[in-house]
Amino acid sequence: MDAREQGRADLGAWKAAQPDNLFSDDDALLALVDHHGLQRHRARLQDAGSVVAGPLHDAAVENNLHRNLPVLDDWSGIGNHTASVAHHPTWNQAGRLIYGTGIMGLYGEEDVSHRAILSLFYLTAQAGEAGHNCPLACAAGAIRSLQALGTPDQKTRYLDPLLDPNFETNFTASQFLTEVQGGSDVGANAVRASPLDGGSEAGSTWAISGEKWFCSNADADVFIMTARPDAAGPGTRGLGLFLVPRIKPDGTLNAFRFRRLKDKLGTRSMASGEMDFSGAYAEALGPVEAGFKSVIELVITTSRLYNAAGCAAHARRAWVIASTYAQHRRAFGGPIGRFSVVQQTLAWMRSDAAGCIAATVWLGEIMESIDAGTVSASEAEFFRVAVNLNKLATAVLAHDAVNHGIEVLGGNGAIESFSIMPRLLRDNVVYENWEGSHNVLRAQVLRDCRRMGVHTGFFDTVASRLGDEAVAGDRAEMERILTLDPELAALRFRPLAMRMAVHVMRAAMVGVPALAAHTLMMGRHLDSPSLDATHLALVESLQR
Repeated sequence: MDAREQGRADLGAWKAAQPDNLFSDDDALLALVDHHGLQRHRARLQDAGSVVAGPLHDAAVENNLHRNLPVLDDWSGIGNHTASVAHHPTWNQAGRLIYGTGIMGLYGEEDVSHRAILSLFYLTAQAGEAGHNCPLACAAGAIRSLQALGTPDQKTRYLDPLLDPNFETNFTASQFLTEVQGGSDVGANAVRASPLDGGSEAGSTWAISGEKWFCSNADADVFIMTARPDAAGPGTRGLGLFLVPRIKPDGTLNAFRFRRLKDKLGTRSMASGEMDFSGAYAEALGPVEAGFKSVIELVITTSRLYNAAGCAAHARRAWVIASTYAQHRRAFGGPIGRFSVVQQTLAWMRSDAAGCIAATVWLGEIMESIDAGTVSASEAEFFRVAVNLNKLATAVLAHDAVNHGIEVLGGNGAIESFSIMPRLLRDNVVYENWEGSHNVLRAQVLRDCRRMGVHTGFFDTVASRLGDEAVAGDRAEMERILTLDPELAALRFRPLAMRMAVHVMRAAMVGVPALAAHTLMMGRHLDSPSLDATHLALVESLQR
């Protein structure tokens, strides 16, 4: 065959080499499932791995075409307001497949395994956001809020449908926190809540009025919202947590309107909008005066773990695509995967993806201890720091991994119709700013360390796995930073925060022999490696 035919044949071979099961192909996840004792979930993960590699991939690709994106369709033919969003049929297909894994139903088990749930989400997110993976995170926050704070009546009306794996009959959820004047400064929120029944206890009824600026999964069945009661003071302490159903208990549409849908860079298959509420019916989730504490512990923390798992998924899928491409793409006389610089790039991607999911699963394990009330004081401090730094670092490393993957694909990497790599990059950019931008997360950690000394538990927990010597320098650097002027401290903390997150990832892989090489390669984020024969052998050990 001529050169062009050979080139197309090579690309066809690359397409054919894509795994038909993204669970079976994942050395890191397989090792973590064994390490964390998640074998009883293996069949579910195996099924999900096949679904994601096949029908979910196909549905997500088709649904994300420009002509198939969601559109506002909020008036009926006879002029009735419907607050509806129109979706392409592939959006519904993707929803059936993702919710059909039973991921939300796992929250209904007696002993909730956050590790299993996050592992399953990591698999579904390898199709990208796909129109439904962000809503899964929102549903998880709603479920945990209802389980912890909901009245028996609220649980019957809202919790059971949220646990339903049938996309045709279940409830999906969203969380509306952001307002135009505040963004990450939630304390500046101005949406008001006026009491309807005079109470402030869990289940009391309220009327919500005002504007929410970033409403993802805007056509959900249940909205989890913050609002400021009329008599409440300023700042985050004055915020309450409310559940706003799309359909009121009397069966009529609630009092909200779309302004418009967002024209987003990424996560485009999911409808995000700007919404106005004009006396919308709402129910308090827990005591109103404890609203912001509930938001952080049950909604934001949960979403940050999902966000991290989603970024880990982007990094892993980018490696899958790039590593198979390197085996089949020919240049300069042979496959490009024979070049040491390509091999090194692939080794970086593979190890970082493993570190991201290992850390996230470990944090899921600690969340189980928090739920059970068995967490130690040191681990609780560690979790408070690590959940935020892990969200930051997984987003950064996934962004780098997808960029590296595009580099391996060369010019083809930038083509939307060639692979899902451009969509993974666009989705990851959105993930980087959801649930706290990098600067906000660092500021929160630094503030917590200054006020509560939680860095002590953080470094003690990491040192218990990596050894005191591995973290001694960064422990001392944190102590120095805490003595500095806040403006200078913020700048000094920027590189330290990333190193601390890498410590978490490397500590999460301790005791998992299959991930030893990944752990060594991640050490490059802490110290520049010696580029010698030993390093070359490490790079080669991390090839497909």
